[in-house]
Amino acid sequence: MRLTQQTSYSVQTLMYCAVNETGPSRIRDIARAYRISELHLFKIMRVLVENRLVDTLRGRNGGIRLARPADQITLGEVVRAAEGSLQLNECLSHEGHECPIGASCGFGPALHDALVAFFEVLDRYTIADVVARPALAAALVGARPDESDDSEALLTPKPA
Repeated sequence: MRLTQQTSYSVQTLMYCAVNETGPSRIRDIARAYRISELHLFKIMRVLVENRLVDTLRGRNGGIRLARPADQITLGEVVRAAEGSLQLNECLSHEGHECPIGASCGFGPALHDALVAFFEVLDRYTIADVVARPALAAALVGARPDESDDSEALLTPKPA
């Protein structure tokens, strides 16, 4: 299974907002920190707003902020929002799928169980859990567009 870039950028955006204590986060700053397109990030914002993961603030000092505390937003919730309907294969689809072996096949139920287990694990982790690394948090808050190219290395979590 492979999650889309939209999911990665959604989590990264929420992480940025979680560690930004200076006020609302701006799309421009998040895009620069992660080196992603502002246009792409605006599309992701729509998903995050619709799923009540972030609030938008208008005006001169506007931006986005987490809709609730980081320890109340699970990774499972973010993945569900960003990915929409996750289907590991067509066996999990109830629309237009006609399997020649049908009910005698155990592959679909096995994949369903795997997907349930996947989300059970993700639901145990929150955005607060994934920003628990002080170095990462400092790098995110300190990310400035005019800093050196070393900022990407700072934004990449190091293996434990």
